[in-house]
Amino acid sequence: MQLKIGTCGWGLKGRHEAYYSEFGVVELQDTFNRLPKPETALHWKEEAPPGFEFTMKAWQAITHPSVSPTWRQGKLPEGNPEHIGLLQPTEENLKAWAETAEICKILECRILVVQTPPKFDSTREHIQNVRSFFSKVKRPCAVAWEPRGRWDNETIRGMCEDLNLIHIVDPFRNKPARKTDTVYFRLNGIGPGDANFRYRYTDQDLQKLFGMLGTYADAREVYVMFNNMSMGEDAIRFKKMAMAINAQV
Repeated sequence: MQLKIGTCGWGLKGRHEAYYSEFGVVELQDTFNRLPKPETALHWKEEAPPGFEFTMKAWQAITHPSVSPTWRQGKLPEGNPEHIGLLQPTEENLKAWAETAEICKILECRILVVQTPPKFDSTREHIQNVRSFFSKVKRPCAVAWEPRGRWDNETIRGMCEDLNLIHIVDPFRNKPARKTDTVYFRLNGIGPGDANFRYRYTDQDLQKLFGMLGTYADAREVYVMFNNMSMGEDAIRFKKMAMAINAQV
């Protein structure tokens, strides 16, 4: 099992070089609010050292409706606002997916993170949206889904198996519903609800995380992506713990 440790966004202060010196993978967050121009994505790829890996969070036009507060940090795409987001198989969403896929290809991403909002729960309509949308689109790489709403693992497992999706979880809150060669964790801070971004992981927490990883020893690779305010510091400490026991990092 190869352990890939990084952060959701550039988790260290200063220029990207500081991050490159510590980590081999980053999950781009800016791509959620607005997609970069292709030439900007190419610049990011060319400035990164050889072997550095990008994953990226899909543009919110695919997942979040026009009334979502997340749009305060982004510009709505052209088209009918009611046809935007929620994985609806609309012309607007399919175009947004194609534009996202283009950036993904330029960056040579191996994982595209699709995060659906808390109100996107397991209604019949939403289940149909997921199935219809992912049955239609061409994928630039593996797709990993993080459902934030109320979903039971059995429903998620069935859809992820049928649609070949990686189920993203926070390991302190849930286990992946589907067994896959690639495991993708996003650590959102320990506490109530889906996230507690102010939480700083203790050494005891990180040791517990190591214990959890033993469950996935048969996986080819496990991404451990910190997504809290102290993510850079916490990820460095976790990486040092992994290296101390000669884990494949």
